[in-house]
Amino acid sequence: MKVEQIYTGCLAQGAYYIESNGEVAIIDPLREVEPYIEKAEKDNAAVKYVFETHFHADFVSGHIDLSRKTGAPIVYGPMANPGFDAIIASDQQEFKLGDVTIKVLHTPGHTMESTCYLLTDKDGKETALFSGDTLFIGDVGRPDLAQKAADMTQEQLAGTLYDSLRSKVMTLPNDVVVYPAHGAGSACGKNMSKETTDTIGNQKATNYALRADMSREEFIKEVTAGLLPPPAYFPLNVMMNKQGYDSIDEVLNRGLQALSPEAFEAAANETGALILDTRDAQTFAKGFIPNSINIGIDGNFAPWIGALIPDIKQQILIVADPGREEEVVTRLSRVGYDYSIGYLDGGFDSWIKSGKETDSIESISADELSQRQQNQDVDVIDVRKSSEYLSEHMIDATNAPLDTINESMQLLDKEKTYYIHCAGGYRSMIFTSILRARGYDNLIDVKGGFKAIKDSGQFELTDYVCPTTLL
Repeated sequence: MKVEQIYTGCLAQGAYYIESNGEVAIIDPLREVEPYIEKAEKDNAAVKYVFETHFHADFVSGHIDLSRKTGAPIVYGPMANPGFDAIIASDQQEFKLGDVTIKVLHTPGHTMESTCYLLTDKDGKETALFSGDTLFIGDVGRPDLAQKAADMTQEQLAGTLYDSLRSKVMTLPNDVVVYPAHGAGSACGKNMSKETTDTIGNQKATNYALRADMSREEFIKEVTAGLLPPPAYFPLNVMMNKQGYDSIDEVLNRGLQALSPEAFEAAANETGALILDTRDAQTFAKGFIPNSINIGIDGNFAPWIGALIPDIKQQILIVADPGREEEVVTRLSRVGYDYSIGYLDGGFDSWIKSGKETDSIESISADELSQRQQNQDVDVIDVRKSSEYLSEHMIDATNAPLDTINESMQLLDKEKTYYIHCAGGYRSMIFTSILRARGYDNLIDVKGGFKAIKDSGQFELTDYVCPTTLL
């Protein structure tokens, strides 16, 4: 028996590959499915089942493509009603996989179809729980994402989750290994650990939501406290996972059209496509196509795409480091942005060589910001999340979170100069590029963000408050 966690950092998502005696099950696959098929082929095995723990909100799963390419059926737990052929398993139903067994444990609460899968080895020993978004390491799934679909309040869903955890999960042997669908950084929970596996016993000892003496009312109160609004793209991803989507092959074919600078410019003018520059923030600052926005591929790319581009069918033209175009199209598709229509052949260098117009953004060090502050009044804009800002910030800095950029931009005057920073420089360039495309021409980026500001020792800061006390 082989169990492999395939973890994708930018989504903080865990998919699972289970192989026994030539048969494979995949749990919660990513959109691009060829790696799973190739892995099975190397093991001289065949994919027998594609298990889904629930209708995911934060990414588009590869279940439909994987099923079509392998012939393996898709399996959901009770109460799922997908718009495609699937096995809707009953609670406690068992699926044989080679010499092992996978048992369905219906655990509603995060969503009503949420299901865990319990792996039993050839000797009948319960060994692993694939817990989806029901149980994370250090947390449990947020109960507010499925309120509308379930026709329930978040408090009712939280109460249902309490019952599921107590009756189906906490009763398992302490040595059962927990394999969750997400880790720290996912918006599907609020207090997840950086660890991506643990045991049931250790979770019962350390996870706040699994305290033995916790009442149902206490659980509901604690699990629903401090929940931030979910990203706007979540419901759109749920619908794609539930109803279906274009094949990843079609998406790649559409997006990987190499365009000359002339063709790229014509496509932008004719379609109104968004020009998305995925290069490093400081590289972008030195020169870019006017009105393009920067969301760097080497960061939390997919979640920020989902949070900041409201129309999931938005046509997108890509500027990328040469050789990374397919990676960009693939990672866009992971969160349902399937309408890339081409990329700038040769990257930004080809645009420069063509003699076309470019733009740039001034980016200064924390030392330079300190010098300017000594000579004049400066308006500093902190675009971190409100919890980060409240934890510690520059005295007199204004908080304008990137998460809510449409509201944040109302705080700024187009005629004034502002110095923009985040935690390390990634988000501030996103913020600055978006507002520059909207006519805010006097925005200056602070390289290195709050870390550089704090490390310089040249600025007055508020007293530090641990972020967890803000929940």
